[in-house]
Amino acid sequence: MDYNTRENIFKLAKEWVLEAGGKIRNTIDDPLEVSSKSNPNDLVTTMDKNTEKFFVNKIKTTFPDHLLLSEEGFGDDLDSLDGTVWIIDPIDGTMNFVQQKRNFAISVGVYHEGIGEIGLIYNVMEDELYSAKRGEGAFKNDKKLPLLEKGIRLEESVIGLNHFWLCENRLVDEKVMQNLVKTARGSRTYGSAALEFAYVAEGILEGYLTMGLSPWDIAAGMVIVSEVGGITTNIDGNPINMVGRNSVFVGHPDVHKRIIEDFIQKGRK
Repeated sequence: MDYNTRENIFKLAKEWVLEAGGKIRNTIDDPLEVSSKSNPNDLVTTMDKNTEKFFVNKIKTTFPDHLLLSEEGFGDDLDSLDGTVWIIDPIDGTMNFVQQKRNFAISVGVYHEGIGEIGLIYNVMEDELYSAKRGEGAFKNDKKLPLLEKGIRLEESVIGLNHFWLCENRLVDEKVMQNLVKTARGSRTYGSAALEFAYVAEGILEGYLTMGLSPWDIAAGMVIVSEVGGITTNIDGNPINMVGRNSVFVGHPDVHKRIIEDFIQKGRK
């Protein structure tokens, strides 16, 4: 994707993200219709659906040749990232949105021929926009984020991970993961993969591990994290499948390497 094309798409995508976020904030206290999808904890609301429809309409009207991969089913049925593809989660952290009315984000990634060109993560209630264009660095609002500091040790790191890692699970021995928590400086869970990616890019977290995410959960975050020198793989250190579900491990390169070698490889089932 050439520079001018990327700039034009970024400008419009940013406008749409901020507009959608404003609509959510202005109606946050309105009654919601809430239903579940794959399980009782996999929630979807009318706000998720309406926000996704908003993006679909904007994208298809402005860029009719672009494709859309999105959570709530209003996009295209894709098995590759050929062409220009928008990957959207209209509300990442729906449970937080429903129960807390905070700690959720709009996530928009734009990929061209499989390469991440643009990433936008909008922390709606805090009015914080994390953004990146390939090769131009990452930003929080208008402030450029520094490259991740070299030489970070796990013992000095805060790691994001869901507490299911500490229970019996199918991926990694829970005792190994408990030891990881004991070794790190601290652990956190925020309930929004997009925000956890943003926090890795900002240096608030040194890593984030999750058992299974879809492309719309991570597409924007991968672009943003890569611009500050972070790494995103599955938990075995292999590349992400951008049209399927993956275990995901994003982090500072030093911490990423240490956790893969000293914990994941030793505890893998």
